[in-house]
Amino acid sequence: MTLDRRRCLRGVAAGTVSLLTPLWLRAQPTTPTAAHRPPMWAADAPWRAWTLTTTVEVRDPGRETQVWLPLPSLSTPWQQTVTHTFQTQGEARLRADGRYGAQMLHVRFARDERRPTVTLTTTVRTRDRASPWASPVARTAPALTAAERRFWLAPTEWLPTDGIVRKTALEAVGSARSDRARAERIYDWVVRNAWREPTTRGCGPGDIRTMLETGNLGGKCADINALFVGLCRSAGLPARDVYGVRVAPSAFGYRQLGAPSEQLSGAQHCRAEVWLEGAGWCAMDPADVTKVMRHEFLDWIRDPRDPRVEPVRQALFGGWEGNWVGWNMAHDLDLPGARGPRLPFLMYPVAEVDGERLDSYSPNDFRYRIVAARA
Repeated sequence: MTLDRRRCLRGVAAGTVSLLTPLWLRAQPTTPTAAHRPPMWAADAPWRAWTLTTTVEVRDPGRETQVWLPLPSLSTPWQQTVTHTFQTQGEARLRADGRYGAQMLHVRFARDERRPTVTLTTTVRTRDRASPWASPVARTAPALTAAERRFWLAPTEWLPTDGIVRKTALEAVGSARSDRARAERIYDWVVRNAWREPTTRGCGPGDIRTMLETGNLGGKCADINALFVGLCRSAGLPARDVYGVRVAPSAFGYRQLGAPSEQLSGAQHCRAEVWLEGAGWCAMDPADVTKVMRHEFLDWIRDPRDPRVEPVRQALFGGWEGNWVGWNMAHDLDLPGARGPRLPFLMYPVAEVDGERLDSYSPNDFRYRIVAARA
């Protein structure tokens, strides 16, 4: 099957999402409030536990019906998985891809199963993530091994590091020399030149070469944060996307930075990390800066230095809020047992019927529901 690159998310099964942000989500104050201040995310922030319950139903099964559900695959100072449990009529196995270690629940259903369903329940702990330079005492991180550095600098099909990508990265970096200065130049270039495009399906395909070649830098998180990651790698900074889902409203004062309710279908969001010498893996999220610029206020803010945006621009260079659960860091993923095309990433539930990948937004074929609650 030949797919247009910008339509690749047809191969990712997802629930229905609104293409336009409701007005009530945009009707925020047009001047900064006390809530719109850079958060003091601390290195010893308290943990919060969440229970995520994903229920999938394939409404029109065939002779061969399969489902893949992403699992939290990260064990880090800011996220820990506690338990996984599941219920299904099918044959279920916990699987992982061999390159990135992305974990998933893979379910095969019998030919005579008329209503294949699976319910996955995961308990995970998260906490806010501080920027390493927020403390008066700088943290010294152990160096990456040579193999790790090569791995997180390597190009992928969807993250090329040559041609227009490298040319753009070098122009963005300019004369900056330190790791942090180069990362900040790229971060600022992305939030200044890319924009949140509400008509993009899902989280976007992350096809950064096409974005740069066409000059169309509009998209969503998988486009904008992939652009940041690709530019960082092209400039010699190890970087990676982290795919996940928002689980709660934001305490930062921006409605767009959280899940509006406990029902999370459509709350998928990817973030990014970059390795900075002496600081280690640092949290980044330029895509959420552009989301605040486009949707938080009644007007579309074009300047990331606008006082209404400046707090979030500063905070998301180096920090994350712990109202989000990361699934994995996998790119260009071949699902075990799948007959459909390779995925650019695994952030949504995926289903196949008789080898055909179901349309992300076809509720007659495939639907799912994700609900989060404090554990």
